[in-house]
Amino acid sequence: MVQNMPGYRDLARNHDFTVLWVGQTVSELGSSVSMFVFPLVTFHLTGSPLAAAAAEALYLLGMAGTLLPAGVLADRVDRRLVMRTASGAGLLLYGSLAAAGIAGRLTLPHLLVIALLTGVAAGAFMPAETSAVRTVVRTADLPTALSQNQARQHVASLVGAPVGGLLYGATRWLPFAADAMSYALSFVLLGRIRADLSAPEPAGPRRSARQDIAAGIRYTWSRPFFRVLLLWSPLTNLVVNALFFVAMLRLIQGGFPPVQIGLVSTAAGVSGILGAIAAPAIIDCFPTGWLTIAGAWSFVPLLVPLALWNQPLVVAAAVGVGLFLNPAGNAGVGSYRIAITPDELQGRIQSTMQFVSMSAMPLSPVLAGALLSGLGGGRAMAVLGVLTALVALIPTLSRHVRAVPRPSAWVAEAAPARAA
Repeated sequence: MVQNMPGYRDLARNHDFTVLWVGQTVSELGSSVSMFVFPLVTFHLTGSPLAAAAAEALYLLGMAGTLLPAGVLADRVDRRLVMRTASGAGLLLYGSLAAAGIAGRLTLPHLLVIALLTGVAAGAFMPAETSAVRTVVRTADLPTALSQNQARQHVASLVGAPVGGLLYGATRWLPFAADAMSYALSFVLLGRIRADLSAPEPAGPRRSARQDIAAGIRYTWSRPFFRVLLLWSPLTNLVVNALFFVAMLRLIQGGFPPVQIGLVSTAAGVSGILGAIAAPAIIDCFPTGWLTIAGAWSFVPLLVPLALWNQPLVVAAAVGVGLFLNPAGNAGVGSYRIAITPDELQGRIQSTMQFVSMSAMPLSPVLAGALLSGLGGGRAMAVLGVLTALVALIPTLSRHVRAVPRPSAWVAEAAPARAA
């Protein structure tokens, strides 16, 4: 761990990465607050659990549906402009909810439209941010930078719910006002980035957006390493998220108090933050390919206690241990992927990966509910254990994944690879 502290110090002195990271940390925390509050406000207005779920579903739909065209946009337009436009849209959208709440005119259609449009803004932001990180951060510092981004996500998920609950308890529109202010801060800080974030000039004549999307997909599929990720990432998201859903539903069925059930989310957040802090050291110590494989297998042995004991402490411990390697695995493979991608394809490659990775996530609760209803808790966990192991075989059996070395080796290879 000590040998990696210079990486953190270098990034702390990196003005552009610092303002980008701070702005997005605040904005992501605000979004986490709003996503926690959306179902509560919707249920209060309608009394319908289905309507309460619709707001989050529309947010995810807007985000996923925007990713592929957003990748083209990030490769064509100044990335600072894309990010500031998305942040400005978030400010106006959440500001409209706060204003409607103050006026006592908050309605279900308004909430659902804002959920969809803020998802669109988030989807537009993501590829541009990844491309910007590649511009403002040295290749050698990418693992540390992406580890800090992983920490940001875990902090937001850990703090978002309690902060959202406190603000919602004060008045229903206050969480939306807080999120609007978080977007305002993001907008201001993005304007302070000094680096040139303009998109690379195209090598030939400008193609249509559809042709650009197709070119990004073809490039991704033509690289064996990327091809493995395209197959593995949606499947691992499907089974691991289904595992979480089954574990939580079993605790609810077991009648445990909400405070004890909340311990699982707390353990997940704390473990993710600790894992993100340790991630740069872990990434330096192991070949990136084998670290990816270790992350793929990390939940398999933990499914044994999850299948045998339906207790909050057992679930919290298993989830915490399983998630510890997750930031290092994500940051390691993400850094390598960014480093070897040509700059003119950054937006499209990252958006393609993010889109495919997210594509199976809506099926996770369906799979969890079906297994739990049909087999019961213990057997459902056993089946998920088998499925998780089968999915983990995908990167394990790939020589292209196993061959990825430590960052000290692939950083030196990144420049010629990115120019290919």
